[in-house]
Amino acid sequence: MKLRVAVLFGGRSGEHEVSLMSARSVLAHLDPARYEVYPVAITKDGAWLYGPDAREALAQGRTAGLKPVFIPPDPTRAGLWAWADGVLEHLAQVDVVFPVLHGPWGEDGTVQGLLELAGVPYVGAGVTASALAMDKGFFKDVMRAHGLPVVDYAVFTRHAWQHDPEGVLAAAEAVGPYPLFTKPANLGSSVGVRKVRDRAQLRAGLDEAARHDRRLLVERGIEPAREIEVSVLGNATPQASVPGEIVPAAEFYTYEAKYLDEGSRLLIPAPLDAALTRRVQDLALEAYRVADIAGMARVDFLLDPATGDLYLSEINTLPGFTPISMYPKLWEASGLPYPALLDRLIQLALERAGER
Repeated sequence: MKLRVAVLFGGRSGEHEVSLMSARSVLAHLDPARYEVYPVAITKDGAWLYGPDAREALAQGRTAGLKPVFIPPDPTRAGLWAWADGVLEHLAQVDVVFPVLHGPWGEDGTVQGLLELAGVPYVGAGVTASALAMDKGFFKDVMRAHGLPVVDYAVFTRHAWQHDPEGVLAAAEAVGPYPLFTKPANLGSSVGVRKVRDRAQLRAGLDEAARHDRRLLVERGIEPAREIEVSVLGNATPQASVPGEIVPAAEFYTYEAKYLDEGSRLLIPAPLDAALTRRVQDLALEAYRVADIAGMARVDFLLDPATGDLYLSEINTLPGFTPISMYPKLWEASGLPYPALLDRLIQLALERAGER
């Protein structure tokens, strides 16, 4: 029998469009001989809609013809349900959910919590690991507590920035000399990230971060920095891919440099010597274990070429799956092609559910 896979995409976060790009690739590469796929589009308002062409419809702004659906947090009523004209319809049992969601309300433990309540296996990290990795401030706190290297940083709340801006500016500048980076703590794809070189830019950067999140992160900038990434796959015995390096078209890897500017380059494998390659892979696996991640993650590093110092930047528990995304490209370079990678992720989800 085919496995019934519900693929969730879209979502309410600022990474909605990136999720649609990732979902296009995932849906195209799930083997129809092995899987019965149920595409579930989540609008920016949070409505769940099902239809065979749900991804294309959502990308085009169409919702007519799509069925409102939900997964109830009740394991005795498991599966995908539709609701229309006051009538409940049980569409299908679901063997596994593949959340192709990035950012809050998808990558942060919220959807994972729903699926835990529903008793449905799902691809990727659990509730705690997802929430930890989503918040860059808490992630750095935990990494630092375990002796893993991170750049100097400080976290502020939007409330503190609004009510004591001078105090926040002074504390932010104490993180280190300019340049600094300002970021929303709970977003990815470089949404809301700015590189700032003076106090005026720092003000603007904190304002921008506060538009996206209530927790604001300020990091010491490494200039110049090499951006190294490693893909990790597995549950109890994870494996690391070959490392890759990003050479951004912009001053750093902005949203535009990732998805709009074709000038950015991905060097796979990264031009690192054998010792540094092994060090990057070992540190990625250690961070993965410390955060108790399951399924998959992309681990991002900053390498200071002047000193050779290596810093953990962040972990993405639901990394991009677009045709240009680093996570699947690194596994392809490591000998695991895209369709086999999806098969393995679904297998890991079922294994983890079986253990629980």
